[in-house]
Amino acid sequence: MTAAREQAPRTGRARSTTAAALSRTGLELFIERGFDEVTVDEIAAAAGIGRRTFFRYFPSKNDLPWGDFDALLSRMREHLDAVPHETPLFDALRAAVIEFNTFPESELPLHRQRMEILLRTPTLVAHSALRYQSWRQVIADFVAARLGVRTDTLRPQTIGWACLGISLAAYDQWLAHEDQVLTDLIDQGFTEMREVFCSRAAPGAV
Repeated sequence: MTAAREQAPRTGRARSTTAAALSRTGLELFIERGFDEVTVDEIAAAAGIGRRTFFRYFPSKNDLPWGDFDALLSRMREHLDAVPHETPLFDALRAAVIEFNTFPESELPLHRQRMEILLRTPTLVAHSALRYQSWRQVIADFVAARLGVRTDTLRPQTIGWACLGISLAAYDQWLAHEDQVLTDLIDQGFTEMREVFCSRAAPGAV
């Protein structure tokens, strides 16, 4: 496939030729000016590409902050598929969710800003539901296969929602407290969940 000829870049930035590079360019603009104040044309110009090329990488501006989310999701599915059957379900899920949210130290500042945009921008809240649904589905598929039930039954779906809740609660704390470690918060969230729901304490005790 050959790309159509496009206008010359209107800025001095190097061309963005990957989805990751384009996402980073967009994030930089969102951080500088705010998500709603940046247009697709401005992102494309800053990346040194044309509007049509932008849409080859991302269906919409709303998808751009998610970067390579689909690739990460595929990696999480592969991680879960490789879990030995004797590994307890809870431990397998905890490890997979932590691995999904583990990033190199050098990428954490940008990831923090990315999540700030995704979780604090009203325009993106409804759109995020589609991504969360895909994420929960990976969890539910694994749980259903492990338990020998249909994916759309209550237990796999409940566990998928619970894992998402732990992740979002951890991100909320991480964004509010810069001294916190994201993966530690997720690990703690799983521990809290198990202690509360598996406690032998009297009914109603916390």
